[in-house]
Amino acid sequence: MKRRDAGFTLLEVVVALAILSLAVVAAIQGFAQGLRLLKLAGDHQRAMLLADEKAREVLEPDEGREQGTEGNFRWERQTTVVAAPDLVPTVGVPRWRVYQIDVKVSWDDRRQVEVNMLRTMPLTVQTTAPATPTPATPTPATPTRGPRPATPATR
Repeated sequence: MKRRDAGFTLLEVVVALAILSLAVVAAIQGFAQGLRLLKLAGDHQRAMLLADEKAREVLEPDEGREQGTEGNFRWERQTTVVAAPDLVPTVGVPRWRVYQIDVKVSWDDRRQVEVNMLRTMPLTVQTTAPATPTPATPTPATPTRGPRPATPATR
């Protein structure tokens, strides 16, 4: 029996181990990158939830800027009144006001998300009650009670 046919040579074993080690290193790097992306996605989701929470917690908006921190996140909220000429009635006092609420959440000194929201709020108008109540008069769109006059189509 010849010695060459007995098994693998040392060179073949070294090449096989080198290929196997490259595959293992690539797999480990892939898993590490996946874990980094999973952490980044989790941070992004928490930042979006915080921004949405800060935008929605404004019940009676006041114009201005507020800021704070929660955990590793820094947030900043800017509230401004938006001109809305479509909401101004032709007669009388406006009953609605539109606010723009911008919330920016940042973390890790390079990452940030921003949520922009428009909110329509009723105006609270301080009026004095009239001394005597004014009677309500029906408008043409308001149905009146009583017999309807017969028309040729309904006879």
